[in-house]
Amino acid sequence: MSRRTRRPAPSATAAPKAGGACPCGLPQAYDDCCGRYHSGGAAPTAEALMRSRYCAFVKGDAGYLVRTWHPRTRPEGLELDPGMRWTGLEVLAVDGGTAFHANGTVEFRASYRGGALHEVSRFERVDGAWVYVDGEHR
Repeated sequence: MSRRTRRPAPSATAAPKAGGACPCGLPQAYDDCCGRYHSGGAAPTAEALMRSRYCAFVKGDAGYLVRTWHPRTRPEGLELDPGMRWTGLEVLAVDGGTAFHANGTVEFRASYRGGALHEVSRFERVDGAWVYVDGEHR
C-alpha cells in the first residue's frame, strides 16, 4: 500500500552553515543528512534521494546527480549552471518510495533566485538503490 502525504517542509538555505541545518530543509547538519549520501551512503527512501539530489544541485555536485539517475533515462553528461542559486526546498507530497516499495513519487517545489521549479519526480529501485527516473513539471 502506498502512502501519500501532503505537508509543508522547512525552507532550505542556499548553502550549509557550519553546524547548521542541511540545505534540503531538514534540521540535521549536512554531514548527518544529505552529506552521508553524497559521500557514498544509499538513500533509504525516494524522498531522501530527492532531498539529497536537491542538495547536490545546491553544492554543484553533478557527479552525484548522474550516479543517482536511472540508467535508462540518464543523460550522457550534466553541466550545471554555476550562477544558479537555489534558495529553498518544499516537499509537497510523497507517494510510495519506502523500503516496502519498488517505485515512488515526490512532488516538490525548489526555489531559486528569481523563480521556482515545481515538479513531480518519479523514482525506482535498481539493484536495491533508489534512483531518479524523470519528472513532470507543474
